[in-house]
Amino acid sequence: MKTENKIVTLTFDFSIAIIGLYKTLLDQKECVISKQLLRSTTSIGANVEEANAAQTKKDFIAKMSIASKEARETKYWLRLLDKSKLVPLDYSTF
Repeated sequence: MKTENKIVTLTFDFSIAIIGLYKTLLDQKECVISKQLLRSTTSIGANVEEANAAQTKKDFIAKMSIASKEARETKYWLRLLDKSKLVPLDYSTF
């Protein structure tokens, strides 16, 4: 029996939440930062998925490192949206 990978689940669920935020931002006519946010967020989960299929430890570390960098970028876009008040929402829930 295969056990659930919490990181895969969390990154997938986070991507789903950000897709919802992305739709809200588009409704408010915010297209540029929202697209960057969507790309960096979904890249986190994609790289975690790829890391789980890594053929070597080095490959795993490389993919998880990219996921970490994408997470930092996502944090930046969320902070930018929050502080700029471009679209006034509570970004702390993401």
